[in-house]
Amino acid sequence: MSNYGCPGKPLVVLGASSPTTVLDDYARAMRDANYVDALDRSSQTALKINVSWQHWYPACSTAPWQLEGVIRTLLDDGFANSKMYGAHNRTVVVSAKKGEKANKHLSVLQKYNIPNIHLYEDPEWVIYEPKGKLLVLDQIFPDGIRIPSRLIGSNVIHLPTVKTHVFTTITGAMKNAFGGLLYEKRHWCHRQIHETLVDLLSIQKEIHTGIFAVMDGAFAGSGPGPRCMTVSERNLLIAGADQVAVDALSARLMGLDPMSIPFLRIAHENGLGCADLCEVDVIGMDVDKVAWEVQSNAETFASRGQKLIYWGPLQILERLLLRTVIAPWSFLASRLYHDVYWYNCYGRRRIEQAMDTGWGRLFQSY
Repeated sequence: MSNYGCPGKPLVVLGASSPTTVLDDYARAMRDANYVDALDRSSQTALKINVSWQHWYPACSTAPWQLEGVIRTLLDDGFANSKMYGAHNRTVVVSAKKGEKANKHLSVLQKYNIPNIHLYEDPEWVIYEPKGKLLVLDQIFPDGIRIPSRLIGSNVIHLPTVKTHVFTTITGAMKNAFGGLLYEKRHWCHRQIHETLVDLLSIQKEIHTGIFAVMDGAFAGSGPGPRCMTVSERNLLIAGADQVAVDALSARLMGLDPMSIPFLRIAHENGLGCADLCEVDVIGMDVDKVAWEVQSNAETFASRGQKLIYWGPLQILERLLLRTVIAPWSFLASRLYHDVYWYNCYGRRRIEQAMDTGWGRLFQSY
């Protein structure tokens, strides 16, 4: 095993994976990352599933083998399935209930008799008063930050994928909490998205009994993620308890400087994790031998329009366009662009190509 970092520092595992060994690969990576030490065995454990699109698209959402690999490892190591639950969030542009079926999440949870919870349907959302000082969330939601009470006192295992994002350069473990902790109006946070992710990590550290992340890199997404991406096979996975370090490693693998990504740098500077990989023990594969480059500044027509509203000349109209009764225009526009135009003109062809790989055949076997 190679070692990229310094002894005694946060530990992150960069593991090789293949369609024929993937469940064992997840078990090995989680154990090498000492995941048991990061979790409270007596608590409930939320498996925070990522559905970035209701269609299956490579590198877009939690992979079924990723979910199964984590569940099987937990069960083998004595965690009870009665204390686990799959956790889904809702967005205004993606159907989690369609996505959990199309991405085979529901079938995996049913196989292991694990409850499937849609957090937005949970009747108990509470106003949470953070103990630490926040950067922006208390200003964005002056009437109080509402979070699901179910997550308070639970472990959480984040299940992101290796991919880029039009708003945050990359998306991973830290952004996976964006859906789980905040309700539908979280799009109000996009203008200050980097600071929001840091605030959410701070809140996570207060409410969760344990935090761990397992990131799938069977495929990796490049370009205007989390949906309209080009994809490539990378045959790897990442596991670790330090959410900042996990995301920093993902960024480094994609040829990016982690400290140049604001949410990672701010989290590092605020002592919420380590984004400097010289201060992280990365064991497993040699980072420098498997790194590649992505398109981190690619745009779509939809993302250019969004950025004009959040950070460009149209930001003066943001409240009117996105926070009033006319806001559904933007949700409809996103669905028309992504689900009708882009999916049919580009996505289907890329999905067919992915299905003709070992990972695609594994997906179809679920």
